[in-house]
Amino acid sequence: QVQLVESGGGLVQAGDSLRLSCAVSGRTISNYGMGWFRQAPGKEREFVASISWSSSYTNYADSVKGRFTISRDNAKNMMTLQMTSLKPEDTAVYYCAVDTSRSIGTRWSRNYNYWGQGAQVTVSS
Repeated sequence: QVQLVESGGGLVQAGDSLRLSCAVSGRTISNYGMGWFRQAPGKEREFVASISWSSSYTNYADSVKGRFTISRDNAKNMMTLQMTSLKPEDTAVYYCAVDTSRSIGTRWSRNYNYWGQGAQVTVSS
């Protein structure tokens, strides 16, 4: 059984940095695209960032481009999201996901078949 577990969320102030990690167990992720999504209260889940199996291709939502960095370590079966210059509008539950049918991560949540339980990120002004 594939399991994804996010960690590293918390409460920070605007301008601070935070690093989210996603640990995957039950299946090797080295061939698959992965992504981060987030959902704020009262809003739909939205794409944040994605990464290809080899880390050669990354993609970011315009709202986080230049502030967030996605990376992965296939040897450790892990993915991370480094978040800098955080803003109150970044407040959301952040989810990591794996797409076992593609080697390149995409921005469409419907493509991902395994999801973590989510990590709360709260940015105060």
